[in-house]
Amino acid sequence: MKKSKPVTGYDKYINWKLFIIPVILFFVVLVMPTPHGMKDVGMEYNVGPKAVVNHLTMVLFQQKSTEVEQWQLLTAKIMEQNMRIGALQKDRFLKRNAKWCNKYKIEVNETNFDKARAYIKDHVTDKDFHTIMKSALVLRKDGLKYEDQTGSDKKAADKGAWEIKVAIAMGLFVVFCFLTECIPLPAVAFCIGLILVFTGVLSRKEVAMLYWSDACWFIMGSLMFAAAFVKTGVDKRVCLMMFKKLAVPNIKWITLIFFLIISPLAAFISDHALAAMFLPIGMLLYQNSLTREVPEDTELAKMLMISIAMACNIGGPGAPSGGARNVIMMTYLTDMFGVDIGYFQWVTYCFPFLILMIPVSWIVINFRFKPRVVSLAPAMEHLRTEIGKMGGWNKQQIWALIIFIIMVFGWFTEKSFYNLGIYPVRLGIGVIAVAGAVGYILTGVVNWRDYQEKVDWGVVWLYAGAIIFGRVLDQTGAAYWLARSVIDFLSQFGMEGGLPLLAVSNGLTSILTNLMADGPAAASVGPITLNMAGMVHPGTTYLPFMAMATAISSSFAYCLIIGTPPNAIVYASGYLEPKDYLRAGIPLFFFANVVLLLLTGVYWTFRGFGGMPGF
Repeated sequence: MKKSKPVTGYDKYINWKLFIIPVILFFVVLVMPTPHGMKDVGMEYNVGPKAVVNHLTMVLFQQKSTEVEQWQLLTAKIMEQNMRIGALQKDRFLKRNAKWCNKYKIEVNETNFDKARAYIKDHVTDKDFHTIMKSALVLRKDGLKYEDQTGSDKKAADKGAWEIKVAIAMGLFVVFCFLTECIPLPAVAFCIGLILVFTGVLSRKEVAMLYWSDACWFIMGSLMFAAAFVKTGVDKRVCLMMFKKLAVPNIKWITLIFFLIISPLAAFISDHALAAMFLPIGMLLYQNSLTREVPEDTELAKMLMISIAMACNIGGPGAPSGGARNVIMMTYLTDMFGVDIGYFQWVTYCFPFLILMIPVSWIVINFRFKPRVVSLAPAMEHLRTEIGKMGGWNKQQIWALIIFIIMVFGWFTEKSFYNLGIYPVRLGIGVIAVAGAVGYILTGVVNWRDYQEKVDWGVVWLYAGAIIFGRVLDQTGAAYWLARSVIDFLSQFGMEGGLPLLAVSNGLTSILTNLMADGPAAASVGPITLNMAGMVHPGTTYLPFMAMATAISSSFAYCLIIGTPPNAIVYASGYLEPKDYLRAGIPLFFFANVVLLLLTGVYWTFRGFGGMPGF
């Protein structure tokens, strides 16, 4: 009797036998005694800002924070926020403006801001400023003790400790659900919001606003333009044209062409869209290369399929548009430390990883798979015939390509044009992506029914929930508590800073991403790695390096089918077994970690990052 095909993904109903485990874990953590470390961090986050501001007004103006003038209090608040994001230099203070203050909810008016800026500029030297900031940092980290708190301060510290405990309990709940898929993943995103409201960590208004961000808009817009590409047939036309010009009969060169075409494209087009676009091409090549002498060649099929998947996987880190994980880490870095990486800037740092991994991946694939058929000349001839049948470009296809090119141009230039004053407002890559999706409707390329049926809206909600999860880890201090615990452990082995810490962080992230979706992995690990970077090397190039390294290492989902959408898509072809991913994925996993560490230690360190000091 033929077995029925098991349901997967969104077809699944809740598995109560598994789902009860994260539910029990969640409540067990909540009822456990609160560790002293959590109380200490809760005090640092909820009482520390007030204590630091008071310390700064005493040092600068010899008065308590409750007695100083408004512009003096503003000066101390700006310095305290700078200290929290690791910006300890005077020049970073002088670069702040009213928009920056509003972003961090610091009340400001132009007169008081001008007085504060003028005072720091004229009366505090660079050396004195740095000394004052260091003393404030020492006070926040080491000078305050939970045991010394009383009254409202102790209540605030206890509330902070409770929020950290909720965040940790929620983390166990979310990670288990992601690993086992015991509940549909988009539903996990809604559970995150419900947990935060029911436990009093966020209000109903706050949690509703957090579900939408530039990252979510970008993901939504990307899925929309992918749907437009598929509907118009631009995907097949572009693929076939590329193979017509570049393809050569030998299988080794065919796989190299896969990597040379797919990997760079994966930096700008979603990896699952590319996998879906190229999978029919790979199947066509295989089916038309078989002969009477060789009616079946499983190694050839596996080689072609796995090449498509790995080409998609290694290309994602090349640009922010290559995956939600990149945008998530950019968002965290800006939210937590005020450091902004532009689209083009990201490309100049991370695209070399893609360039280095193309030959490495190609060699590994050709070493691990040995097909009997080595010439694909018959299949290439069939492709040329298919190109001839397609005819010329129609109006919809032309519009689809033009709008996509405009979007890519916007992604590359929006930050630079804003800084130059060409754009009056900062657009963000999410707004540009949604604008492109609307452009497809205005030009008649698609209608709303196309978006409704062909866009995976569950993915949008999934990433929205993942971003909230990461932000709550950061805002409550849970990520800081975890980071401090990890650093305390690593310090026993002399690995608490520099490249050794980065290697450990990359390794842990890359292991986790093989067990859960890359976006949620980055959302879960990102706040922790950034907090470690901020603690060990505050205000230095280590912060953006850690953000980019975490995003890249979260793309190393080479070993398991569940690790990334391209793996699942090519597995659906029926030519691959789970062990085939391990054959190629394990060596690629280790090579990718080595390449990333070399990239950081050599290229990134040599180049630096803007005006930030090295680490």
